[in-house]
Amino acid sequence: MQAVVLDKPYTFIPPRHSPFWHGLVRLILPRFLRKSDGIAAVECIAAEKLRASLDAGHGIMIVGNHCRPCDPMILDFLAAKVNRPFHVIASWHVFMTSKIQRFLLPRMGGFSVYREGMDRESLKCAIKTVADGEFPLVIFAEGIITRCNDRLVNFMEGPAFMARAAAKQRKEGKVVIHPVFIRYFFEGDLEKSITPVVESIERRFSWQPQVQLPLGERIRKIGGALLDLKEIEYFQSPQPGNFRERLARLIDHLLTPMEDRWTPGRHDGDTMARVKRMRTAILPDMVNSQLTEEDRASRWRQLADVYLVQQLHCYPGDYIEHPTPERILETIERYDEDLNDVARPHFPIRAVITVGDAIEVGTAKDRSHETDPITAEIRMQMEELLESTKASRKISPTGTEIQ
Repeated sequence: MQAVVLDKPYTFIPPRHSPFWHGLVRLILPRFLRKSDGIAAVECIAAEKLRASLDAGHGIMIVGNHCRPCDPMILDFLAAKVNRPFHVIASWHVFMTSKIQRFLLPRMGGFSVYREGMDRESLKCAIKTVADGEFPLVIFAEGIITRCNDRLVNFMEGPAFMARAAAKQRKEGKVVIHPVFIRYFFEGDLEKSITPVVESIERRFSWQPQVQLPLGERIRKIGGALLDLKEIEYFQSPQPGNFRERLARLIDHLLTPMEDRWTPGRHDGDTMARVKRMRTAILPDMVNSQLTEEDRASRWRQLADVYLVQQLHCYPGDYIEHPTPERILETIERYDEDLNDVARPHFPIRAVITVGDAIEVGTAKDRSHETDPITAEIRMQMEELLESTKASRKISPTGTEIQ
């Protein structure tokens, strides 16, 4: 389990943007991304839309998809393109990963949010950032890293809420939201790149390398084996049904008993809403109370189950039924990350950032719709950008090549 939850008292970490440190990080960022994430080039499309909002003096929120850990760093290329640093909301655990990240992230414009509870300081900072209009604010609407560049999971309604609150605070001018879609293209030899990872997973299962099977069949077989193992762990045997049905059954099996204990009668909401509710219920006593070692160990086991639910939620049941190089790569990376907590980089990957149209945000919420109209408009544009960027497979002469 990755350390996405910490049993330590939370302290808000504000942004402290430093042109010196930001500039220094930009010098090393291309080489770092090449080594850590396999990024070979970055291209920005329709950046002039964001530039127009900046020139008009609007308060700006940038709402993006979040399929890879490097997304915030990739968006710094867009910031450089429009010559304006961004502020970025990031989960508190990211700042606590190392002393270097805790030092550098605020100086790059990052500030923390505590996902396991109400973080009023972070909320106030986000609203003020948009209302002041000096720095565009980046927030990822999906709330988690999905490893899924061809699908969008449910969006949080927080961006729309914060944008409306900023519009109320703003003394003059508009508040706008720009949807931004980040698309990644793998442009190397896919089979050569991922076969060593496939073979290492097969050996971990004590299998002989399944070289007699096509690569796609080997990947499906691994996925089936991983799900079988989890079902044996929790149900004592593999379960019937298709992949999607089995995932849903396992998620409910994990969450429902915890919900019965921690939030009796509350089983509503999508999977990630239920995950957040469980973390919010389980964690406070681990931070604030003296628990027995047995009780603390029990709660960590439950948090591990909650983390597994989040992983399962990000596995689309039919994702590689219509395979592309990127879908296959993302699936292998997900297997690798779930087994080892980190995915090996695959080179070369080209990132394409596409900026959507500005969505003007008013101060009042239209309650005549079941879904927040601003959230719905963001999602509609993001779906359109998702589809339109599928064709961006040729390297553009405007792309930024990373040496």
